[in-house]
Amino acid sequence: MFWKFFLFLGGSKTKLMTPFLAELIGTAILVLFGDGVVAGVVLKGTKSENSGWIVITVGWGLGVALAIYGVGGFSGAHLNPAVTLALAAQGAFPWANVPGYILAQMLGGILGGVIVWLHYLPHWKVTESQATKLAVFCTGPAIRSKWSNLLGEIIGTFVLVTGLLFIGANKFTEGLNPLIVGFLIIAIGVSMGGTTGYAINPARDLGPRIAHFLLPVAGKGSSDWNYSWIPVVGPVMGGVFGALVYSLMVNRTISWLFWATGAVILATILAAVVNQLKEDKVK
Repeated sequence: MFWKFFLFLGGSKTKLMTPFLAELIGTAILVLFGDGVVAGVVLKGTKSENSGWIVITVGWGLGVALAIYGVGGFSGAHLNPAVTLALAAQGAFPWANVPGYILAQMLGGILGGVIVWLHYLPHWKVTESQATKLAVFCTGPAIRSKWSNLLGEIIGTFVLVTGLLFIGANKFTEGLNPLIVGFLIIAIGVSMGGTTGYAINPARDLGPRIAHFLLPVAGKGSSDWNYSWIPVVGPVMGGVFGALVYSLMVNRTISWLFWATGAVILATILAAVVNQLKEDKVK
């Protein structure tokens, strides 16, 4: 029965590492390094406490690079539902494989969150802030503004996906691609991550958020489900639109999905601007 399960997910009797398992493990690695560096910086009593945002972005970038090096040869190392959906929308990945990849990525995100909790076990109790504990697992906005937060995630993931596609087009960097992708993550983090914590990946945010909800984290508080849709919907919209814009620029191909996604993003931009203008006027 064990082998039949993995065969169903695309493997063979001579190859245990299926694309499903690779995406699960790769996403778990990504979250372990990423949420792990956040835990080290924000939890009380760690040796890296208060080491700052730059350390967090570097940790995330290196985590992504190492995860890609680890499983890229088995699954292509999407490690992100927004990337999987973007490639499918572009026609570069079969739609039939999308559900399995996303399931694996979500399970990997949960597993990574659990491992981070285990690694920092003594530090949860001594950390008083519930918001700080939640920040280890998932993102939250610096200033809570629904439409602006959504727009920030759209822009960040748009940059991520178009960056990935342009990096992939440079064959001379092939062996260094994972490291360059890590630099891209760091660049997005230091330039655009200060507003929402730059989830840019539904599995990286929702998976550990589920882990936070399920785990007996000392004094953990709410998992902030009211915000949880933004780091899921925003990355999907930005990622899909990024892939379609890339196809338009490079391959001169355009589809109804380009116009539909573009219209939704334009509506989000207008909502964010109008809402901010109203708030500015009130103040």
